[in-house]
Amino acid sequence: MTELERVPPGVDPRVPSSARVYDYLLGGKDNLAIDRAIGDKLLSVAPDTRLVARANRLFLMRAVRHLARQGVRQFIDLGTGIPTSPSVHEVARKVSPACRVVYVDYDPVVRLHAEVLLASEPGVAGILADVRNPPEIFKDPHVTGLIDFDQPVGVLMLAVMHFVLDAEDPAGIIGQFRERMAPGSHLVLSHTMAESEPQAIRQLTMATANSPAQTQFRTHDQVLRLFDGFEMVGPGLVPVQDWRLQSDEEPAVPLMDEAPSLRVEGGVGLLK
Repeated sequence: MTELERVPPGVDPRVPSSARVYDYLLGGKDNLAIDRAIGDKLLSVAPDTRLVARANRLFLMRAVRHLARQGVRQFIDLGTGIPTSPSVHEVARKVSPACRVVYVDYDPVVRLHAEVLLASEPGVAGILADVRNPPEIFKDPHVTGLIDFDQPVGVLMLAVMHFVLDAEDPAGIIGQFRERMAPGSHLVLSHTMAESEPQAIRQLTMATANSPAQTQFRTHDQVLRLFDGFEMVGPGLVPVQDWRLQSDEEPAVPLMDEAPSLRVEGGVGLLK
């Protein structure tokens, strides 16, 4: 069976997908040749990118666990990507089985996998929607059925906002979520940084130009401004491999000996 035969209707195998590239970097198998080509170009100049992708997943797990321990029982995972275990609902439900999760992505491949994975999971749903269109997300029946914005919610934007170009107003998108969020809610965000090695930036920019995976690199200060209205938790906005809280139970195991070529920073913001 060829890769083309496994592509759901509506997917163009000539167009890369950020979710599938990320899946490839994490060692997954749900990707196409075009996605692997981009991943390989990036790995050729930033061979530690697989470690950074893994560090980003560990950051997500630590942040979700922290939110659940703070009493957050509902989560919206925006740009969720190909399902990878442990998923958000698995991490959150280890703290409280009452946690509810809506996974959001605009990639049909992600939706297909989510439908299979979540078919027998009450209180968990996956929807096909774009982070650039918050009103579409807010009115989706799965969101209205599972998420109560009058209660604290965890809004997760892991490695997604760097695909939202400046002209698409990333701060305004986050602002629309912030306006709906109750006090005690949290924003969890990670982002590819302009402080990355120039060669890695150049290679990734060339490989993804004019595609849905086109990346907007931003400086530390620019990403920090995306947290406007939130109070930073723990170490603030730091490289994802360095984000942890004193309450984290697992030992600190360094993933890399030196700063990676592709820098990804993450942070958690609390809405008071």
